[in-house]
Amino acid sequence: MQNVRTRFAPSPTGYMHIGNLRTALYEYLIARKYNGKFILRIEDTDQERFVEGAIDVIYKTLKLAGINHDEGPDVGGSYGPYVQSERKGMYLEYAKKLVELGGAYYCFCTKERLAELKEKQDAEGHGHRYDRCCLKLSKEEIEENLRKNVPYVIRQKMPDTGTTSFNDAVYGTITVDNSELDDQILIKTDGLPTYNFANVIDDHQMEISHVVRGNEYLSSTPKYNLLYEAFGWEVPTYVHVPLILKASGQKLSKRAGDPSFEDLVSMGYLVEAIVNYVVLLGWSPSTNQEIYSLKELEEVFEISGISKAPAIFDINKLTWMNGEYIRRMPIEEFHKLALPFYENAITNKNIDTLKLSKLLQIRTEVLTTIPETIDFIDQLPDYDVQMYVHKKSKTTLENSLENLIAAYPILEGISDWNADSIHEKIFAHIEALGVKNSLILWPIRTAVSGKAVTPGGAIEIADIVGKEETLKRISIGIDKLKAALGNNA
Repeated sequence: MQNVRTRFAPSPTGYMHIGNLRTALYEYLIARKYNGKFILRIEDTDQERFVEGAIDVIYKTLKLAGINHDEGPDVGGSYGPYVQSERKGMYLEYAKKLVELGGAYYCFCTKERLAELKEKQDAEGHGHRYDRCCLKLSKEEIEENLRKNVPYVIRQKMPDTGTTSFNDAVYGTITVDNSELDDQILIKTDGLPTYNFANVIDDHQMEISHVVRGNEYLSSTPKYNLLYEAFGWEVPTYVHVPLILKASGQKLSKRAGDPSFEDLVSMGYLVEAIVNYVVLLGWSPSTNQEIYSLKELEEVFEISGISKAPAIFDINKLTWMNGEYIRRMPIEEFHKLALPFYENAITNKNIDTLKLSKLLQIRTEVLTTIPETIDFIDQLPDYDVQMYVHKKSKTTLENSLENLIAAYPILEGISDWNADSIHEKIFAHIEALGVKNSLILWPIRTAVSGKAVTPGGAIEIADIVGKEETLKRISIGIDKLKAALGNNA
């Protein structure tokens, strides 16, 4: 394959949405797969949409995701500047050159005339297209207008007849009728380029070999190709990727409350899991494997695996994948990630949080759910006594009271309080009674936690909260059951 050079060219408009992150990842993976270069270029010519601090968000996001660029504003390179506003002086010269080549022309139409044209086309039920009024101007008229500093734009001159075709690595050969192509503006009245024109110039100058972008740009690509052809430049390989939609079929939108990359991280999702999941939104590997490190993706990613069909962003699938990442990490790593979530949830400094982490790791899918899972450790919640009634365990209010009263002195007699000793004494008691384990364990767990779902069983929880607290809570449970059954119980 030719020397591969890809680029991620975001606009600094605030946050990194999921589609942007996927584009960056695909560009990065293509470059790494073929030992090429991945370039970061900041497209900031649209100053009306510029958000202060947004460039730092781009750097931070790429770094956090493990996407390292080989060239860019912060690392330099031989093809700079890598910030579009620092390149603005060159675009007008290219546009003037295109005029000389016959691929573009000056347009001096006022805003008022263009508004009237639009109004007329609306009334006639036509689409909005420039009527090429200024294409008829003589060379002398153009020079006179330029001499008088009449405001102008430069428009691309589309072919009058025929078709334009291009090959896309995902969608194959796409052909459009040239009559559908409007004479788009290349240079605005302020001398700055439009997005479409600047892209072509920058990609050519930076020798970009592969352009990855959303399939909403498929209809614009013939215009790009005509520019390349007019200048006599080599056309890059286009890789148009499918849309990312919600289950409802709507596009993901920050305004509609859909999460950005930063949002997902703050929601407790691991960066590695987010990256893994986002790559799979519109791309399938050649095997059934779903869990990949970024390094593994660099080796297996193939453009041929990109789908034409829209990808559905499923937060439940991401949650599952996040849980898989949590379960696969070393306990020490999970414990380190969990510690900040313990700080506000547990004030008792005697709690062995490492023991807690060992229970939580196999049950946690998203880190931010940790506080609500362990809120009973610091303080016993005011629970409904009916929680003692469990059909599968065959527990009732009556036998729960009986079994808690019997368990209390057994637990009180344990001198070396730990999970092993608790297990030994309680199971000896269960064996002596000849009953199901759950008949004894369910009431103890309910009394000690006050919750129907806990990160561990009765023995593990009793071990973590400690002997004194366990006995205190069992006493509360006994009192609750007595009150429910009548004081004479």
